[in-house]
Amino acid sequence: MSAAKKTIAVVGATGSQGGGLARAILADPDGPFALRALTRDAGSPAARRLAEGGADVVAADLDDEASVRAAFDGAYGAFVVTNFWAPRPEEDVRRRTAAQMELEQAGNAARAARAAGLRHVIWSTLEDTRPVLGSGADRMPLLEGDYTVPHFDAKAEADGLFTAAGVPTTFLRTAFFYEAFLRGNGPVRGEDGTLAITLPLGGAPLAAIASDDIGRTALGVFRRPELAGGTVSIAGAHHTGTELAELFTTALGEEVAYRPMSLDGYRAAAPFAADEVANMFAYYVRAADAFTGDRDLAAVRALNPALQSLPEWLAQHAAEFAR
Repeated sequence: MSAAKKTIAVVGATGSQGGGLARAILADPDGPFALRALTRDAGSPAARRLAEGGADVVAADLDDEASVRAAFDGAYGAFVVTNFWAPRPEEDVRRRTAAQMELEQAGNAARAARAAGLRHVIWSTLEDTRPVLGSGADRMPLLEGDYTVPHFDAKAEADGLFTAAGVPTTFLRTAFFYEAFLRGNGPVRGEDGTLAITLPLGGAPLAAIASDDIGRTALGVFRRPELAGGTVSIAGAHHTGTELAELFTTALGEEVAYRPMSLDGYRAAAPFAADEVANMFAYYVRAADAFTGDRDLAAVRALNPALQSLPEWLAQHAAEFAR
């Protein structure tokens, strides 16, 4: 591997977002970047595959600032992502909330990046939902202290840690993952035998993206160092519930209906993090114009020409949906 290449340290290189960037770097062997893959388990099968593909695999844990500092040493830049939903030991769950975990880990990464003298960091983040959801008669319930959607709000709060550290950072605001349609948000067959998507979206559009495209777009951002210090908001598609149902109908070859539901109905029916996810959908609806407006698909495609539309993604994954 050429010594002239700039090393990008990728946090979570065996996960969804970091993995997408890791694969994008390895798929461009003639490009300007080399991959340093950070993972808590350097001996895992996924880590070994990256090493076999040419990555420098390094063990590092965002809860251990010294390990991150060592992993960043000598790198040009880093991609930093935290996982609000990561499984944690019961002792850790009792000690801190998931939002506190994300803030602590982001702080560790920001300080490590400053100490290592990184020239460009991409921080995977999201909007602060509290200005939209946290006031008025129809305000959403507070969670994990004073958050309305903790997995959004804590990341937005952590933006300031990178700024305060003086780290040249691009704030990469992501969106709903296409893959979430495979994890309970896609079509479900009802008792009457019909397939339907039931989401509390009303008529609002949903901004969504394939997780691999987050990584590919991040690579495009690294190619544009002038974007450091700014915010890049990304998506691969904007579709209403009705449009989603039409796209699924085409992809699955069977009629799929859209049945909008209330937030209370969603909270009662959702099997996982019901309050958190219901508040998230409330934000998608109330902030729809700004959230989708900030995610200019043409601008994202300029950074990532391989950006997948939802129909393209569905054509590749249709067989994975339960029928």
